[in-house]
Parts: sequence; structure tokens; C-alpha cells
Amino acid sequence: MLDQVAVTGAVRALRPDFAVLVITAEGLPNGPSDARSTGWLTAAADRADPADPHVAAWHEAYRAFGAKPKRTRPSVDALLRRAGSLPAINRVVDAYNAVSVEYALPVGGEDLDAYTGPARLVRATGDEPFDITAGGEPAVEHPEPGEVVWRDDRGVTCRRWNWRQCVRTRITETTKNHLFLLERLEPHPLDRLRAAGEDLTGRLRALSPDVRIGTRLIGGPEW
Repeated sequence: MLDQVAVTGAVRALRPDFAVLVITAEGLPNGPSDARSTGWLTAAADRADPADPHVAAWHEAYRAFGAKPKRTRPSVDALLRRAGSLPAINRVVDAYNAVSVEYALPVGGEDLDAYTGPARLVRATGDEPFDITAGGEPAVEHPEPGEVVWRDDRGVTCRRWNWRQCVRTRITETTKNHLFLLERLEPHPLDRLRAAGEDLTGRLRALSPDVRIGTRLIGGPEW
């Protein structure tokens, strides 16, 4: 998966400053939130800065493809606004939510085993399925044409760049192989993006020293 993750030219044209740090963490047993993971959330709340300029950059990016960022907020904006009352979900989700808040950075977490084909960031045609199943009742919606979405061969995995994740690929307490997408726009420094990645992988190793980590930067100087 790591070498096959792609950002299409249509997205690059929209935001040439976009970069994503892709991290895979395999052999990482998850589990319920514990004192360590909830402590990460508490510490992150103390460092949260809702006025970080990276939030405004994401608002601008959303407006560029027709989304209304105050109605469907970028993930980092939504997390920073409620940093002091973030719910504990599970150990791995707590870890990446804490990193997202501390670094003012959208971070997506995915169940690698739920993917069919590689993750790629595209502008939607509008007919791709997006799984919103809840309460056991299957339900599907579709993105707007031109919307920026993450997808695999089965459909959309995250709508509006990083707004809403599908049910199928969510990280649960039983997930063992994980994919993380740390997304950056100017003026967020690339060094800060890399630091966030190192922070996250450090937390994952604290959860399981035997985890197998892979990383790849897409964007930035390589474009």
C-alpha cells in the first residue's frame, strides 16, 4: 500500500502546496482507551490553538472545491474547537487525535485491512459510493462532483478531503494494521509535519514496541 498511495494531478492543481505524510503501522494490536491514551488527549488540549493559521488554510482549500468550511469543517478545525472535551475512542484513535490537536494538522486513521486497492486522493465524479451505515442499517451516499475525496477501489473512504470518514475503514479496537494520513498546506512547515509523524510513530511504538512502521512523504519538494 505505502508505495501505491497517490495524489492525482487534479488535486495538485487545486493546491500545489499540499503534502501528505503517509504512515503504515502493521502488527499493532489496538484496544480500549486507557490512562495513557486519555492522558495524551488531556495534554493535547493544553496545547491546542484554534487560531493556528493552518486552520484558515484548510478553510480556503475547502472553498476552492465548493465546500462550506463552517458547515462541514475540516477535521483539524473540528478537533481544535472541542479539544478540551474530546471523547476517548480507543488507544490508537486517541493517539492520532492528540497529535492532530497538538500540531494543528489533519490526521486520518484507517484500517489497512479494510482497503481494496490503494488509497488515492482525487476529485470525485459524483457517483462513487460512500458508506454511512449506522445501527446495522446499510446506507450509502455520494460526494458532489469535483469534491476532493480519499478513495480506494470500492469507493470513497473520506469525504471533503478530511471531513468525514466512511464506516468501512474506521479504526476499531480490533484493528491490527493501520494507515495514517497527515495532511499539510502552507503555511504549516514541512519540518513540523515530519515532527508530527515522528511524534505519532513514537506513541504507536509505546503502545506496541514490535509494531512495523513505514513512512512516505508525498508532495513538498518532490513535486
